[in-house]
Amino acid sequence: MQQCYQMIVIGGGPAGLAAACAAWDRGLRSILVIERDKYPGGILNQCIHSGFGLQYFGEELTGPEYADRFVCRLRNTGVQLLTETSVLKLTKDREVHISSADGYQVLRGESIVLATGCRERSMGMLSIPGSRPAGILTAGAAQAYMNLMGFSVGKRAVILGSGDVGLIMARRLTLEGTQVLACLELQSFPGGLARNIQQCLRDFDIPLLLNRTVTEVRGDGRLSQVVSMAVDQEHKPIPGSEIVFDCDTLLLSVGMIPENELAAAAGIPLDPRTGGALVYENNETGIPGIFACGNGLQVHDLADEVTEESIRAGIAAADFVLHGPCAECDAFQISAGQNLRYAVPAKLRKHPSDTKAELSLRVQLPMGEAARLSLSQGRRLVARFPRACMSPGKLEKITLPASLLEGLDPADGPLVISASEEEVANP
Repeated sequence: MQQCYQMIVIGGGPAGLAAACAAWDRGLRSILVIERDKYPGGILNQCIHSGFGLQYFGEELTGPEYADRFVCRLRNTGVQLLTETSVLKLTKDREVHISSADGYQVLRGESIVLATGCRERSMGMLSIPGSRPAGILTAGAAQAYMNLMGFSVGKRAVILGSGDVGLIMARRLTLEGTQVLACLELQSFPGGLARNIQQCLRDFDIPLLLNRTVTEVRGDGRLSQVVSMAVDQEHKPIPGSEIVFDCDTLLLSVGMIPENELAAAAGIPLDPRTGGALVYENNETGIPGIFACGNGLQVHDLADEVTEESIRAGIAAADFVLHGPCAECDAFQISAGQNLRYAVPAKLRKHPSDTKAELSLRVQLPMGEAARLSLSQGRRLVARFPRACMSPGKLEKITLPASLLEGLDPADGPLVISASEEEVANP
């Protein structure tokens, strides 16, 4: 007989734990969380640095401490946690095929929450010429080796990419005695949070070289050299700009990709810009009853933001079970316009007058003090949202009250969000 639950959460990291706790608080009493690792907590278990929890808990925690807050909350509920279990398949009928120590099973959920997290871009995705010696790792893999297993990854390192994990590992390597020669960034601006640029590079006098990439790796058995070149505006290497670093370690911090294989196989529409599922304002995907949140939906900068988004998804999934699907209504299409990389959600239903929707955005380029976000439909300007500054390394959010959409009709076209800088008049 097939085992059924009111809600099945796929992923026991910060997103899945927060969604399960929120659904329990909402009134569900039959919840299963499936986690492939031995312990819940996800990537937070290897993030031993502080800086977590400032936004959600109002205090500074390490990654394991942050995860433990939700693990403890889960223990005080009746939520069932199934670890060391792989999800093999998800169907549009909300069947979940799993493999565990107990063998192969097919479960069914009245609702499903996808909290599958993300993975790092690997060496194979970069097409860098040269041999493939030992000593080339993603920043997250190096973090796991050092923080979970106690291994040193090298003595002289170069970091490619200025994502937050790479920046944090630059500091971690330095504190453990590894000489970090440079952090190389293809773009003309850093990719991580400003606080990590300061605390992880500048405070340790680690050079950040912008508009520069790795064009060759050398080594017989073990990495011995990395060749770097400056790039032009089209990111093409500039001859004569070579710098050769004598090093035994190259860490890659060149972006994250949402884990979307289960969603894609289930026929859930994906957003080509984020790599995650296309969702409505309540985090529901294109298949009713299946919701997505966390880094499996869009790559976040802070665990606190993952928590807040996942709580909304957990509440929405619980409401789907307790009160049924959302009433059929037309929805606005949300489009990313000028200078925006993407906007989430992709669809926005017209709300009752007492509700609001939150949109997450990421800009293409850094913008200064005159930055603003604009929401428009066709030629009609709906609203403006001033910002002190914006950066690709920081997720932007805007709140849309239902009253803002009064008088607008989804049939008149998509809502377009754009980012720009106002011209400042000379005194």
